[in-house]
Amino acid sequence: MKKRLGSKSLTVNFPNRSRSFDATRNSVRFWGYDKAMEISFFVETDALRTLSPEMSGAEVGILKAFDTARERIHEVAEKVYVRGDKGSFAYILAAADF
Repeated sequence: MKKRLGSKSLTVNFPNRSRSFDATRNSVRFWGYDKAMEISFFVETDALRTLSPEMSGAEVGILKAFDTARERIHEVAEKVYVRGDKGSFAYILAAADF
């Protein structure tokens, strides 16, 4: 999806459907791409609970909540990426972002 920011056009795509639970960050990690550059995104479990209040706290429940809300998560990730620091290769999606 292309985004315009002033005269600069930014693109972030999510062709890789992989995701993994990161217990140390208590979040789900997934990846987006801006041209050939890979960008890591982390969606916090509190944000997932906002999207899926019935989510279990177990890893399988957290990943299921991510999969169910994937489209919305990607939309928010695009917005966070567009307004974020382009020198960063990792972005965190918090409950406030949703």
